[in-house]
Order: sequence, then C-alpha cells, then structure tokens
Amino acid sequence: MIESAVEVLRAGGLVAFPTETVYGLGADAANPAALRRLFAVKGRPTDHPVIVHVARAAQLDELGRDVPDVAHALAHEFWPGPLTLVVRRDPGRVAAEATGGRDTVGIRVPDHPVALALLDAFGGGVAAPSANRFGRVSPTTAQHVRDDLGADVDLVLDGGSSTVGVESTIVDVTGAEPVVLRVGGIDEARLARIVGAPLARRTSGEVAAPGTLPSHYAPNARVELVDADRLAERAERLRAEGLAVAVLDAPADAAEHAHVLYGRLRELDATGVDVIVAVLPADQHGIGAAVADRLRRAAAPPR
Repeated sequence: MIESAVEVLRAGGLVAFPTETVYGLGADAANPAALRRLFAVKGRPTDHPVIVHVARAAQLDELGRDVPDVAHALAHEFWPGPLTLVVRRDPGRVAAEATGGRDTVGIRVPDHPVALALLDAFGGGVAAPSANRFGRVSPTTAQHVRDDLGADVDLVLDGGSSTVGVESTIVDVTGAEPVVLRVGGIDEARLARIVGAPLARRTSGEVAAPGTLPSHYAPNARVELVDADRLAERAERLRAEGLAVAVLDAPADAAEHAHVLYGRLRELDATGVDVIVAVLPADQHGIGAAVADRLRRAAAPPR
C-alpha cells in the first residue's frame, strides 16, 4: 500500500494517512496543481496554510531556509512527535499554495509508523491538513476519513486510531523569540525547558497557522460549554425547550480526554441531536489546554 500511495502522490493525487494526532490529507508539497486540488476537496480558504510533513529532522533545512538553532533544538527533542515548527520557506521545495502565499511554512515529523514509511518512501514534503471538510471535526480513524471525503480522496492508509487525538502544537521560530501559534500535543512547559523561557502565545488574529479560526473543529450540532455543576440542569432545560440534547462525557485524565474528544463528538453528532453540552477539562495545562481550545472553537458561532 505504501508503494501505491507514493505513486498517487507523485501523480498529483491525494492520500489520507494516519498520524499520532489526527489523520492527514496529503499532497505533494512541491506540486501547485495537487495543492489546489487539496484545498478544493477540503473546501479550505486558499490563504489558510497547511503543515508539511517530512520523514526526518534533517529535512527541516531542506524545506526551510535560515533555520535558527532553537528550531533544531526543538526538533531534536520532540521529533518525531506532535510539534510543528514554522520556519522560512524554501520556494523550490514548498509551493506557495501550501502556505497561503506566505514566506513561512510549518513543518513536522509525525510519530506514526505508517506516516513515516510513506514519507520516507516519498522522499519530499507532504502537505497534509486534517482529512476532513474544512472547519469540521478532525478525523482520528480511517473510517472518519471515508465518511467525510468519500471518493474525493484517492487512497486511504489505515493505521488504526490516532493515539494523541488532537493536533500538534505549532511554534513559530522566525522571530526574535519563539511563539506558540496553536496549543496541541506538546506541553508548553516542556517547550519552555528547551527554549529556556516560557513562550508567548499568539493563537488568535491573523491566520498564521492551521486550526486557529474562532470557529473550528465543529460538529453539525451546536456545542454549548457549561460549568460541571450546571451540566445536568442545562441539559434538562434545553430538553424542556424541545431540543434533542447529548452530554459529552469528560474523562478525568486529560490525555484520555484528548484521545477520545473527536471520536465522541462525531458519535454524538451522528445521533442527530440539536445540542451537545460539554464541560471544559478541569486541568487546562499541557494537553488539557489543547482540549479546552478545541472545545471553545467548536462552540464558537461560525463567522
């Protein structure tokens, strides 16, 4: 299957593949036509950049240019893994269509054997946002991909359920100091230990990173966030208004919460409810911060 997937990519096609975070929808990062098809299939705005996946940390200097020492230190510590580094783009290796026309590109090495086998065999960068329609709940199984994209994806590699379950942490290393653009699978405290100081966050505003629009990761049902002590009361009140309501259970363990979040949102949405009532994680540090971020964006009204 890996050989077939590589042939699809080299022919300008789209391959969905598993990573430890979510499933990605991959296209050759150097092929403008393939990237335009990728954006069209997702329904993704063309100014919204995508992450480019590679097989090894050494490729950071192949796809990027003027890569700072701090980027190499972070890559050495966290790759393979759920960390994306935003660096200056090498226009000969990464087409402008992958980056919304920006001079920068997000790069990461995923921690999944199927993804790494694909990337190693392909050799170059594979641009891969989540393998779902834009703005909807990210896929964490091959079936989620098939449910969302159907025949619009040329080949789906099945690597089981994603272990982390939420997207990568994105760190921009192009400025004087590293900045977090999206919270995700890597704890910010761990980043700070490598950098030598806490990192600032810039997770809203101009679209500089994937998944940072106010409304994102959203099911068809409306998502409401309530305090834990008001959960039952709010669900009953909504039902009294004639609405079909589901409650999103929150595991006490933040890592488990992240692992099941998108799958549970999809399961509840498939029942046809009007409202999904959820509680933010009690611990909003580490991956708990990522879970809280995804829930807040899922609950935000579309603009």
